[in-house]
Amino acid sequence: MVDRISDAEFEAALLEARKQIAEHWRWFLALGIALILAGFLAIAFPFLSTIAAKIALGWIFLVSGVFMIVHAFTAGDWRGFLIGLLIGILYVVAGGYLAFLPLAGILTLTIVVAALFLAEGVLELVLAFRLRPQEGWGWVLLSGIVAVAIGALIAAGLPNSATWAIGVLTGINMLSTGFSFVFLALAARRSDPLPVAA
Repeated sequence: MVDRISDAEFEAALLEARKQIAEHWRWFLALGIALILAGFLAIAFPFLSTIAAKIALGWIFLVSGVFMIVHAFTAGDWRGFLIGLLIGILYVVAGGYLAFLPLAGILTLTIVVAALFLAEGVLELVLAFRLRPQEGWGWVLLSGIVAVAIGALIAAGLPNSATWAIGVLTGINMLSTGFSFVFLALAARRSDPLPVAA
């Protein structure tokens, strides 16, 4: 049986989160500015940021695969040993390919990203028309149109779009995250009732 969090517990957790953000707003602001700068650089140099994103993803897969293999051998006698071991090996192989062969596979990765945007966009369009009488359905429709447009733009530009698509999308993601941290920090600074030490 899953315990449900009460309204009082939720409010207490929310207040604690706000307090932590208010106390450390400078760090949130610094992180936001750093992400904004990194986002601009990723958009300005899309090929380099595409390679960097691919290498980072490769290392994530590689480390995850090593942990899965270690877990398979240390978990004792369990029925999922062989499958866990095979999945770990698959992660290690895929991670090594992405991390140590940075120029290989960019086209394939870009095709997957384009297909993902197209599929997400179509599903959001269908969802928008199902929600149509409800308020806010237009935002879902707009999101679907944008996703389809981005996916179509990347797909139509292949193979040339492989040199910029992932880098530009990474940059846009960094920019949006950075701006959200900056706005969060500034809002926390304005609402902080405690005197801030210099």
